[in-house]
Amino acid sequence: MDTERNEAAEGDGSTAEFSLPRSRRANERLHALVPGGAHTYAKGDDQYPEGLAPVISHGRGAHVWDVDGNRYIEYGSGLRSVSLGHVHPRVTEAVRRELDRGSNFVRPSVVEVEVAERFLATVPTAEMVKFAKNGSDATTAAVRLARAATGRPRVALCGDHPFFSVDDWFIGSTPMSAGIPDATNDLTVTFPYGDLAATEELLTRYRGEVACLILEPATHTEPPPGYLAGLRELADRHGCVLVFDEMITGLRWSEAGAQGLYGVVPDLSTFGKALGNGFAVSALAGRRELMERGGLRHAGERVFLLSTTHGAETHSLAAAAAVLTTYVEEGVTARLHALGERLAAGVREATAGMGVGDHVVVRGRASNLVFATLDEHGRPSQEYRTLFLRQLLAGGVLAPSFVVSDALDDTDIEHTVDVVAQACAVYRKALDAGGPAPWLGGRPVKPVFRRLA
Repeated sequence: MDTERNEAAEGDGSTAEFSLPRSRRANERLHALVPGGAHTYAKGDDQYPEGLAPVISHGRGAHVWDVDGNRYIEYGSGLRSVSLGHVHPRVTEAVRRELDRGSNFVRPSVVEVEVAERFLATVPTAEMVKFAKNGSDATTAAVRLARAATGRPRVALCGDHPFFSVDDWFIGSTPMSAGIPDATNDLTVTFPYGDLAATEELLTRYRGEVACLILEPATHTEPPPGYLAGLRELADRHGCVLVFDEMITGLRWSEAGAQGLYGVVPDLSTFGKALGNGFAVSALAGRRELMERGGLRHAGERVFLLSTTHGAETHSLAAAAAVLTTYVEEGVTARLHALGERLAAGVREATAGMGVGDHVVVRGRASNLVFATLDEHGRPSQEYRTLFLRQLLAGGVLAPSFVVSDALDDTDIEHTVDVVAQACAVYRKALDAGGPAPWLGGRPVKPVFRRLA
């Protein structure tokens, strides 16, 4: 069954008629074999309303189909990685070509130098680049390099940003710190985004101990005027390395990332997600003086920077090259912003029209939109998020966020806005009733980082 549009039950906003029996069975099989039922916590079924976590069969463009045959307009595709849309012809053709030539060899492939040249031409603020398979490897390599270059033990990360790595130096700072020694946790300190005075106080308190400042250059809010330049100055004055995590901002803010947009050059930066359009590739890039410490052409102590068997698989690097070319030649970043602006305007009009404009709030840069669900007191609510997600799913919209892909078209945006309006009508009923309990259909969705299951 290819359901063009899943219809919620009429009247009270119940989604009782919308069920996913095959997905439920597939989720049970996953939990029996895979801890958490998914290979990424953010994809877990606890992030979706109970019984309504679709298991995907396939995707094309901006749409995915679940194993029950339902079609959805998908947002945040692949946790923001599939920014061109599924099965993008330019990317898949580049991948197929390399698969026919071999994917991994005992020595570097010529593809590695070609893609490095392409990357550094697109991100000219970097002088060298090393590729890996995931963001955690790249950010941890940046931290290790900063510690080696400075001889300092502490890492200062932005405490307002949700995720940097699966490795101990970051996970120890979250509620899921089980298994990580206190001695490791003590070496990570945090600073607030946008507050230069607090960051300087931190660097002064740990004078001569902080190896690096690591942060996303921008998230749901734009950096305050002068903030990134101020961080650059603080890092220089205190002798630490400035690291921009551009996993999300890379390509979505500009082809050269946030550093290209805002004109502030970090010492090191990390890229991923959009870089491969779903294929596994990430990058650590930065100043030659630092990066070469992980190489062979220097006289100092060697740094084990990045070394992965599959880090330079030819087909993933070919995907990255195709993505970079497509972004530059087709103006993808500008289109992502235009699509996001259209979607945000439509959603805001729909929420205001249903009287919930102060409760369903769209935030972020147009190319990276998220939404907040607030209760009757204006507080973030997992219960109201559950209600909202249930209504979106029943309307054929899979949207843990409103992060757009280049494959969306006007029809997709219009349908999404219509479904949001229907969901907001139910949201209004819940607010008027004093709570969303009758519309939840089970336990509420849960935050990823929590101490107990």
